[in-house]
Amino acid sequence: MADETHAKLDQMNESVETELREAQITEAEVAVHWSEEEYYNPSLQFIAQANFTDPTIYDRFSEEHFPECFKEYADLLDWYQYWHTTLDTSNPPFWKWFVGGKINACYNCVDRHLAQYRSKAAFIFVPEPEDEPNIAMTYQELYVRVNEVAAVLQSLGLKTGDRVTIHMPMVLELPITMLACARLGIIHSVVFAGFSGQACADRIVDSGSRILVTMDGYYRSGTMLDHKVKADEAVEASARAGHTVEKVLVWRRYPRQYQSQAPMVEGRDLFMDDLLQEHRGARVEPVKMPAEAPLFLMYTSGTTGKPKGHQHGTGGYLAYTAWTSKMIQDIHPEDVYWCMADIGWITGHSYIVYGPLAVAATSVIYEGVPTYPDAGRPFRIAEELGVNIFHTSPTAIRMLRKAGPETPLRYNHQFKHMTTVGEPIEPEVWRWYYHVVGKEKAVIVDTWWQTETGGFLCTTIPAIHPMKPGSAGPALPGIYATILDDDGNVIPPGAGKAGNMVIRNPWPGITQGIWGDPDRFVQTYYARYNKDRNSKDWRDWPYFAGDAATQAGDGYFRILGRVDDVINVAGHRLGTKELESAVLTVEEVAEAAVVPRVDELKGRVPDVYVSLKPGYTPTPEIQQKIVKAVEELIGKIARPKNVYIMPDLPKTRSGKLMRRVLASISNGQDVGDVTTLANPDVVDLIRKSVRGDDTADSF
Repeated sequence: MADETHAKLDQMNESVETELREAQITEAEVAVHWSEEEYYNPSLQFIAQANFTDPTIYDRFSEEHFPECFKEYADLLDWYQYWHTTLDTSNPPFWKWFVGGKINACYNCVDRHLAQYRSKAAFIFVPEPEDEPNIAMTYQELYVRVNEVAAVLQSLGLKTGDRVTIHMPMVLELPITMLACARLGIIHSVVFAGFSGQACADRIVDSGSRILVTMDGYYRSGTMLDHKVKADEAVEASARAGHTVEKVLVWRRYPRQYQSQAPMVEGRDLFMDDLLQEHRGARVEPVKMPAEAPLFLMYTSGTTGKPKGHQHGTGGYLAYTAWTSKMIQDIHPEDVYWCMADIGWITGHSYIVYGPLAVAATSVIYEGVPTYPDAGRPFRIAEELGVNIFHTSPTAIRMLRKAGPETPLRYNHQFKHMTTVGEPIEPEVWRWYYHVVGKEKAVIVDTWWQTETGGFLCTTIPAIHPMKPGSAGPALPGIYATILDDDGNVIPPGAGKAGNMVIRNPWPGITQGIWGDPDRFVQTYYARYNKDRNSKDWRDWPYFAGDAATQAGDGYFRILGRVDDVINVAGHRLGTKELESAVLTVEEVAEAAVVPRVDELKGRVPDVYVSLKPGYTPTPEIQQKIVKAVEELIGKIARPKNVYIMPDLPKTRSGKLMRRVLASISNGQDVGDVTTLANPDVVDLIRKSVRGDDTADSF
C-alpha cells in the first residue's frame, strides 16, 4: 500500500510544480487559503448581564487618546498614591506605566475585598482523587493565611526586591505563597511543577533566588508523585552552577504526613506547616510599592538557548489583568470561574490569580488531569460547583474531544462564557466546543496573547462582537495591531495575505524586559522593525510578536502559528496551523500535528501526525481522506509527504503537543530529553514507525 501511494504522489508532483510557478508567492508572504467562517452571535441573555456593552470604547481608546485612555484600566484598582505620568517613554522599549503611583498587588487581590466579600469563596480547591472533599477558602481565610506566610518569609530575612523561586503544583498553597511575596514586594518566580529539577535550577540561578518553595508530593493521573526529590536536584544543580540555595520550604500535601522519599536536609529544609505555627495570627502590612516595581518573573521554556525571564511590573500588569478579567472574561463576584490552565504558566498568573482576585472572583483550582479518571471529570466538577465561566486551551479541548466526543452532553453544567487560550483553535474544534461543551448557549472568546504581553491582545468583546470560528477577533481597545511583511510594509485588512503580527504601541501589561539581559529583549522583540534606536517616540518601536497572521476585512485577526513554524515549500510559505485545521476536518481525526521535513527538491515538505477518535482504527482510507482534505482546502502544493497515524502524540505535562519532537523524528535528528513528557513511551513508538518499523500505519 505504501509503495503504491508513493508512486501516485510522485506522479501528481508534476502538477504541483506548475501550481507553484503560477502562485508566485514571495518569501515575505505566508500563503493563505483559509475561507472566512460564519458568524455566531452572543445571546440576548448574555448581553443583558454582561459587564461591558459599550462599543464606543474603541473611540475612547483611539490613538489620539493614548496613553491616557488606560486610566480606565487602572481605576479598577485601589492606589495608595496616584501616578503623575501614565507612560514614561524615556528609555524605549523599557516602558514604565503609572509612574509615581504607589500600590500593592496583594492588597488589591485580598484585603480590599474583606468589607464586602469576607465570607465569599476566593478559591475552591478540587483534589484529583474524587473521594477527597473539595476545600473552599474564603477571602477572610485567604487573608489570614497570606499574612502568616508573609511573616514566615520575613523571618527568613527576605525583603522587598529579593527573589523567591516557587516550584509547586496546582494546590491552594501556590497562590497563597505568590500573594505573600507580593505583599512584601518580593519578586516571585513560579516554575511549572512538571519541569525537572535541572530546569528549576536554571531559573533559580538566573534569578538569583536564595529561597526555594516546593511541595512534598501531589496527584497526577491517579498517582502520588514525589515532588520534593526535584527540589534536591535543583539545589544540587544550582550549586554546580556556583549558586547557593539557602533554604527549601516544603509544603505538605496532607498535614503532618510527608509524601516524599527524599529526606529533609537538616538546617536547609523546613516544613511550612511547622513554620506557620510559629507565626499563627501574624499580620503584615502590605508594602506600598512603586507602580513600576517588578511583581514577578515568568520564564518562557524555549526549546533551545537560555530560558528568558520576563519581568512583569506591578501597577500596569495588575490593571491590565483586572480589566480584561472583568470585561473580556465577564467575571462578576457571584460567578464561579474556572481556568483550567496551570499557575506555572502566564495564563495561570494572569487569569487564575491576579486578574480574577482583583475583581473579587471565586476561582476553581483543580489539582489533576482533566481526563482522569475519565473525560467526564471537568463536567462533573462544573456541574457540582455551578461553574459558569470556563477557560481552557485548544490542546485541552482537543484532548476532551478525543477522549469522549459526546461526554459533555451527559452532564447538567451550564456555561455562560467560555475562553480558549494558548494557541489558535481550529474551526472544527471550535464548533465542537460551542455546540457540545457550551450547548450553543455560551459565548466564546478566542484570545491571542503571549507570556510577554501579560494579558489578552486580540479577542472579541463578548457582548459586542459576533464570534467567528478560528479567528481571535479584533485587537483590544488601546492595542494598535497590524500585519507587516518582511520589509515593514503594512498588509491591509482583507488583502488575503499573511505576514508578521505586530503591535505598534506599548500597553500596561507588556513585559518590562528580560531579567538581566536587556540586549536580548531589544533584539528579540523590537529590532526587527525599529528604524531609529535613538528615538524616544513609541511609534518607532513596534513590538514583533513572532506570530504569522492574517486580517480579514472585518478586522478580525487569524493567527497562523509561529513564524518559525512556517513551512517553506519551494518558496510557498504554509502556516502549520492552517494545515492542521484542514486535517482536523476529517471526521475520524482527534489530534493533528504538522511539522516540516527536509526535502532535496522543495526545501521543506509537510509531515502529518494524527491520532484518531475512540472507535476508529488506522486504515489507508483515513490516510487518503487526510491528503484529500489538505488538497481541497489548501491545494496540491500543501500535499503531505507522509501521514502517520499513531495511538497518541507526544505531549507536555500541560497537554501541549510537542511538535519539536515530531520534527526531529521526521528529520532523523536526536529528539533530546523526553523524560519530562506526559507520555514519553510514545516517542519511541513513533520513532520506530517513522524509521521503517511496522508498529504503526503511515505513508
